[in-house]
Amino acid sequence: MDWNVIFQLIDPKLLIVVAACWAIGFVLKQTPKVPNWSIVYIVTSVAVSVTVWLIGWSPEAVIQGVLAGSFAVFGHQIVKQAKERAESDE
Repeated sequence: MDWNVIFQLIDPKLLIVVAACWAIGFVLKQTPKVPNWSIVYIVTSVAVSVTVWLIGWSPEAVIQGVLAGSFAVFGHQIVKQAKERAESDE
């Protein structure tokens, strides 16, 4: 899938939500008492909450929030996997 397609799915004003979710996920990953499995749920909940706050309550806002949270988690995984692959190739 092309990145442009994904960028077209998310409202451009919500890219700040994606960045914030990425940072929140990073902080949660460094927090010892937060289990790894819960980070996805926390990040997605924050994304939906902030998106609804920014653009108002609607089904589209919820979908945009889920997309923003998912994109943050997906982006982190892409970077992580690429880094691990580069290290294993050395």
